[in-house]
Amino acid sequence: MSGIAAIIGRPNAGKSSLFNRLTNTKNAIVDDMPGVTRDRLYGEAEYMGRSFYVIDTGGIFGEDTEFSSGIRAHVDEAVKECDAVIFMIDGRDGVTGSDEEIAEFIRRAGNKPVIVAVNKLDDPKHDDLANDAYSLGFERVVPVSAVHKRGLDELLDAVIEVLPPDDEEDITASDDEIRLVIAGKPNVGKSSLLNKITNSERSLVSPVAGTTRDPVDMTITLDGQAFRLVDTAGLRRRAKFDGDLEYYSFVRTLAAVDRADVALLLMDARDPCTDQDKKIAAHVVRKGKGLILVLNKWDLAGGEGKADKLLKKIRDDMPFVNYAPVVFASALNGRGIGKILEAVKTVYTNRKKRIPTNMLNRLMRDVLAFDRLPSDRKGRSLKVYYCSQAESEPPTFIFFVNSPDLVNSSFENHVKNKLRELEDFTGSPVRTFWRGKDKGE
Repeated sequence: MSGIAAIIGRPNAGKSSLFNRLTNTKNAIVDDMPGVTRDRLYGEAEYMGRSFYVIDTGGIFGEDTEFSSGIRAHVDEAVKECDAVIFMIDGRDGVTGSDEEIAEFIRRAGNKPVIVAVNKLDDPKHDDLANDAYSLGFERVVPVSAVHKRGLDELLDAVIEVLPPDDEEDITASDDEIRLVIAGKPNVGKSSLLNKITNSERSLVSPVAGTTRDPVDMTITLDGQAFRLVDTAGLRRRAKFDGDLEYYSFVRTLAAVDRADVALLLMDARDPCTDQDKKIAAHVVRKGKGLILVLNKWDLAGGEGKADKLLKKIRDDMPFVNYAPVVFASALNGRGIGKILEAVKTVYTNRKKRIPTNMLNRLMRDVLAFDRLPSDRKGRSLKVYYCSQAESEPPTFIFFVNSPDLVNSSFENHVKNKLRELEDFTGSPVRTFWRGKDKGE
């Protein structure tokens, strides 16, 4: 991912329609009544080989028709957390007083690039109406029709131009540098853990200039190992969030995970496995990153037999990350900090591992000889011809079979467990793909 774009504008300007078009979803509710968007939404957009997050901020305006002080706070946070602003206005109404007030506040909220999307210009002959938008003081103005998909390529061209470069261009980490992100819900102790790690007497701390916020990353060296703490600026900026401001931090966390090798999912040992914990963990898995579950504030939650109970709760509530190591820690007194960093190095190594072809062939023989392969009601049985490891980071395996549609989730999980028996992939997701060997399958 290469940044976050926030769609901002007054009610009924078409923000949700644009969000749905850019993310190719129907997640945002579209209605003619102003203020219909109740919740903040985020999604992923892809264009010309680039991808970025899109935030639909429609909900921050609610049903207010005036630009109230409460709304200002939310727009301020949206502008701070995003890398680019898509300022949407209704081209049929022209520039209104509310548009001018929002434009002024965007300028005051942060020095971020702004693209003005003049919406509802369904017919090209009306594009000259977009010229009025230059009075708002922004140099990039694009006439669009979100409903009819007009002008979206031009809009996306403008957005891509101002977003941070792709990870490969942006990150200059050396081969032996581990990119680490500290993720978790607010008030779980991320800042305390960061401070405990970077304040170590063994550390050499230096800021690394970022593309849109400075500093974004921090590099440290501990016992000869270089770590890059990805996107640490947000961790130091504030300690508390309300429900709306927390939302933008969550999206920024997702973007930071995308740039890391390993993620530390910090959970409160007194209340682990919350919905937000699960959402972050699922994102880490989907992006193929290494994962370590850190139960912080163990000094407040520990007790006889408590560790076993917590481990069981985590494995029961979050079975999709049962491969991730669990570390009990206290950022306050420093307990477990050394174990965390050792686990990071181990997971980083495991995520790069490859299984030799002869070992994969042995797996194939075992599966074919001792396991009952999936079949369907038509009497077809799955046949596995061969497999190969396509890549690492994360370990990815391609199985060539007669009919990929015969593979069910139970069998796929079984094969993943077999792969983990062949090699230690602790902390790393394992991906499997099933392809038809015959032409057309």
